[in-house]
Amino acid sequence: MSLGLYLHVPFCHTRCHFCAFAIQIHREDRVQRYLAALSGEMRLHADQQSLAGRRLETVYFGGGTPTSLSAVQLTGILQHIRDSFGLTDATEISVEAHPDTVMEEGLRQLAGAGFTRISFGVQSMDEGELLQIGRRTSGNRTQAAVDMAREAGFTNINLDLIYGVPGQTLDGWLATLETVLSLEPAHLSCYALTVEEKTRLHLDVRRGDAVEPDAALQNDMEDATAQRLATAGFTRYEISNYARPGHACRHNLLYWQGEDYLGLGPSAQSYLDGRRFGNAENLDGYCQALEEGRSVITESELLNADQRQRERIVFGLRLIEGIDQDLLRHEPPDRAWQQTLDQLARRGLLEERAGRLRLTDEGRRYADSVAVELL
Repeated sequence: MSLGLYLHVPFCHTRCHFCAFAIQIHREDRVQRYLAALSGEMRLHADQQSLAGRRLETVYFGGGTPTSLSAVQLTGILQHIRDSFGLTDATEISVEAHPDTVMEEGLRQLAGAGFTRISFGVQSMDEGELLQIGRRTSGNRTQAAVDMAREAGFTNINLDLIYGVPGQTLDGWLATLETVLSLEPAHLSCYALTVEEKTRLHLDVRRGDAVEPDAALQNDMEDATAQRLATAGFTRYEISNYARPGHACRHNLLYWQGEDYLGLGPSAQSYLDGRRFGNAENLDGYCQALEEGRSVITESELLNADQRQRERIVFGLRLIEGIDQDLLRHEPPDRAWQQTLDQLARRGLLEERAGRLRLTDEGRRYADSVAVELL
């Protein structure tokens, strides 16, 4: 079984209007306290042999904006991970980045330290659309960041995009796609905008300063995306993710294939040996617990065999190829669950093809609802 590590960096220079993640505005005193606490959390897991001597096959720095930290700070964290847990010769090491927070020298330091993959949060290449979601960057800056990353040695470059932002048209979305394709990324993540509670966007929608995303328009954008990226040589391997051959994100595949991962940092989630557990979400609470020598884990659940099987099937359905039917034959679900599967198939949301069970094109639009019904 594969093993990964997710590390949450809870800092950004500004908060985007759609963001509901556990972050704080970057301040160096907060960063120093976080780094000390993170070091303590790694020591605890190393001392407890949480990974039972298994080496990490993927490491993912997410956030927040990991590159709001300096390259020296990020490479220091990575070295601590190496020392505490061990990596393989082929470990995929990813870092999320905002185009405004990188410079070529820092990127060279990251690549030299062993980071193998960089994911830029681009969202859109249209400055007017970016302003609608609270981003104050430009398409030119994104192009410069990609060029610098490539010059620094990164060949595995992902761009994160959001479609359905307020005021965006189908033509506008396709224009963004064409521009990012000209940057020749190895991977693209394309997400439909959702309005999360307690975000600035949610407040704007409630008071009439913004409108809810148009679901029909987003469906058209999704279809156009799949068609355009297929012609550009990308394979859609998960609902929102497209990759050139050999560049699917190995870390994210861990989640969808039910493999093990350890989460570090505030709000980070873990799944190890059938147990799910999560850290304190609040940065102050996370730091204080570790400063006092206490565990930062605030929730934990040991899944039984039936729960593990259900989750493996549900997460696997996010993959375009779906799941092998042998999973169902090897561990048959109970009768009520089988009836749910049959009903979803009759409603045109699930299908069997070439010995695999997968979501239909329509089912992918309702993937979250399907997951709720199956779990």
